[in-house]
Amino acid sequence: MPRRFRLAIAAAAAASLLTVGAAPAYGWGRTGHRVIAAIADQNLSGLVRANVRAILGTESLDEAATWPDEMRSDPDPFWQKTATPWHYVTIAGHEYDVAPPEGDAITALRRFTAILRDPSASLKDRQLALRFVVHLVGDLHQPLHTGNGTDRGGNDVKVTFDGRPTNLHSVWDSGLVDEEQLSFSEYAARLERRTTPEQTLAWWDANPLDWVRESAAIRDTIYPKDPKLGWDYSYRMQPIVRQRLAQGGVRLAAYLDWVFAKAQVPEAGPARTRRHG
Repeated sequence: MPRRFRLAIAAAAAASLLTVGAAPAYGWGRTGHRVIAAIADQNLSGLVRANVRAILGTESLDEAATWPDEMRSDPDPFWQKTATPWHYVTIAGHEYDVAPPEGDAITALRRFTAILRDPSASLKDRQLALRFVVHLVGDLHQPLHTGNGTDRGGNDVKVTFDGRPTNLHSVWDSGLVDEEQLSFSEYAARLERRTTPEQTLAWWDANPLDWVRESAAIRDTIYPKDPKLGWDYSYRMQPIVRQRLAQGGVRLAAYLDWVFAKAQVPEAGPARTRRHG
């Protein structure tokens, strides 16, 4: 299926989610995922950038970030069933324990990380793996992608936002992000300017279990008492949204740095001596 048609289908699906809130929404929406990828791109080391370029070619990180959601329109069973549970985790408390048999975002992240580190993996498999890694790091920073097991990550919590019926998950995936009315590059640049070196150092964490623990703690604070979400809810939640996007970008850079830290370097050939005279 041509890319432009996949994008059109994905956009239509996202629009319907905002209207009726009947089905699970996508993590952060396209804007949020691209913001995280753009921030990460500014924090990549030369080694990581070379590895990413070797895998993705001219495809940017922000393009890769939304690909796993765009492919959910593909009728192949892999996208319609197998990969669906890989976008979230479910924990009742704050600590990740055991994954369900079908897997989750943590097991998927481990699986695709192993592929990226496997020198025998095909380029096609490495491309799939890198796109998923970029996407999943973003998903794990969206608080409602760490579900409590009772309401499908807020999808069953019906609310109104900006005067329209939707659900809490959709509000966090895209409603609060798109409320800023910024392009992903403008949003990323703003967050980059406001992130201090001290924050980058404090947030440089490649452990997904830490991200999940943070998301679970935040998740428990964002459920509204009134289903009619007004300006006061947005005012209180926007700082959290901005921080999670900024942290997601820093953590994505940190994670890719960790993934490619053991990148294989070709062995040097025999040393040559220069002849003089």
